[in-house]
Amino acid sequence: MKRLLLPWLLAASSLVSAPPNVLLILVDDLKPALGCYGDALARTPNIDRLAARGMRFDLAYCNQAVCAPSRFTLMLGSHPTSTGLYGLGSRLRKKLPGAVTMPQHFARHGGHVTESVGKVFHIGHGNEGDPASFSVPHFKDKVVEYLDPASTQGGRLTREEALFTNQKLDQIRSLPRGAAFEAPDVKDEDYADGRVAAETVQRLKNARRPFFIAAGFVRPHLPFCAPRQYWDMHDPQKLPMPVFEQLPAGSPKVAHKRAGEIAAYEPVPEGEDVVFSPGLKRRLIHGYYAATSYVDAQVGRVVDALDASGLADETIIVLWGDHGFHLGDLGIWTKHTNYEQANRIPLIIVAPGVTKPGSSTRQLAESVDVFPTLAELAGLPAPSGPQPVDGVSLVPVLRDPSARVRDHAFHCFPRQTMGRAVRTERHRLVEWKRPGAPAETAELELYDYEADPLETRNLAGEQPEVVKRLRTILARHPEAKD
Repeated sequence: MKRLLLPWLLAASSLVSAPPNVLLILVDDLKPALGCYGDALARTPNIDRLAARGMRFDLAYCNQAVCAPSRFTLMLGSHPTSTGLYGLGSRLRKKLPGAVTMPQHFARHGGHVTESVGKVFHIGHGNEGDPASFSVPHFKDKVVEYLDPASTQGGRLTREEALFTNQKLDQIRSLPRGAAFEAPDVKDEDYADGRVAAETVQRLKNARRPFFIAAGFVRPHLPFCAPRQYWDMHDPQKLPMPVFEQLPAGSPKVAHKRAGEIAAYEPVPEGEDVVFSPGLKRRLIHGYYAATSYVDAQVGRVVDALDASGLADETIIVLWGDHGFHLGDLGIWTKHTNYEQANRIPLIIVAPGVTKPGSSTRQLAESVDVFPTLAELAGLPAPSGPQPVDGVSLVPVLRDPSARVRDHAFHCFPRQTMGRAVRTERHRLVEWKRPGAPAETAELELYDYEADPLETRNLAGEQPEVVKRLRTILARHPEAKD
């Protein structure tokens, strides 16, 4: 195939082209609580600098607010409802043995050396990731890590450590809970993200071109463990506390969440309807902001190394959060819902010669769009499976922020029934229904983010015309695959 000649590959003296490099930066549990997204209390100078080099997507959404399925959507360009990959323990090659992932596509069609460092595919909960996607062995490090023995009852294996290292999976409830946060006076590289940054820097120094390097950072995923200096960047008394802590009025029970992942950590009270003290809420929120500042510093180290290599003008950079995070809004903590805070993500794309520095767009975007976008930017064939490819290329938007390539974003979450959702610029409709069941059996949610950004009230029963219009959009998507 003849490759497209992108602007940064053209030179007056030569028309010889080579595919650009790709630096894909993945951050776990990162919501748009970032300076570049307008959060005045965030301390994220490095991600802010990165956004100033390219395009910020203000309405980007994951396709399922769970880390393993979300990463499958990114790497496959496929919705969970197209693949049946919904769980933390879902195994890609068992469901889709012949699937071609994004790094495989770049290796096959662009000759890229593909490498992964840190948390890229999910490893844990019985899942071993996808070694077939990369040219060289994966560099793995810890997701749950403590430095203070008091955080683990004297160095014992905790529940979440066991889950993320595939140990004692049949004994999880018998293991102790680890601390929800710690703030020791240590160096960045004493925690995993610092080591992942150091390894990525080394990979960039030694990279053989063209390269595709995926670097995955785990903070601000729980536990909120970060060096003391990042906690000290924030005054906990000034950080935003949740404004509305009730579930949306009139919302169906199937949509609700209480406890869950957060209850795996001390001193969070256990149980479904427990009350968090104001002090605990503030400490958790402080921990999230501190962990975000810590990961921001690691992103900065990686981008600085790319700049030092002299290859920045030949490298596409993407920063992507795998899903959002509830910080007590609606009374919910962490993710695993179909609500806004769990599904809205940061997405920043820097494509030299294509993206205008410091640009932004309100084009709705999904995680599945990253694969076809990067393929087009690199002049490679559009991904065609054999897995279903649900993403669309965002390249027209990268060239012109006012361009539109989709009118909604789709996401889902399985509970007793499947919750499928469409998010337009103004509304979100969620349909909770068993696949194949009659339409009239569905429980519906409708939220208007212009009138009610905090999702205080389900409007589905009050605005039937809006519901009808959005269900027509939802009907474009196939029902969930088993």
